[in-house]
Amino acid sequence: MQKNLYLIIILFCLVSCYTYQVKKPAAATDNKQDAKNSATLANTNPSQTKSTAPQNPQPTPVPINIQEKLAPNKNVKIDVDGKTYKVIVDRWERDSLVVHPVHSPKKILKFHKNQINAERIAEKRFSQPIADILTVVAYASIGVGIYLLVK
Repeated sequence: MQKNLYLIIILFCLVSCYTYQVKKPAAATDNKQDAKNSATLANTNPSQTKSTAPQNPQPTPVPINIQEKLAPNKNVKIDVDGKTYKVIVDRWERDSLVVHPVHSPKKILKFHKNQINAERIAEKRFSQPIADILTVVAYASIGVGIYLLVK
């Protein structure tokens, strides 16, 4: 019983509500929704023929400004030449990004902006679903603990 309790405590210590998520460009999602709206309008109007119905345009890729995405003091996960780094952004020096790894602030890394994959920049954000799951599990374990103590 005691081993199981230690295991549960260790698992709770290792779980974090923060995850790295890639932020989608707002313009690309707007284009997709506009395409869906025009497609549904074309499908609801039977008087239009298929030749006059608007085609779903491919969303044009929005140019991503890396320097705006990687602002100082942001905690991000970046992909540089095929290798992934979890870093905190320090500053930009011309075209080079100066960062340090999350758990070692004394180590300094420099990357040129052409080395960084702009599509795979993930910001560290609070994940509400994970927090909700942890809350339910904590309440359930407290309830089981009280039940076992009373029994």
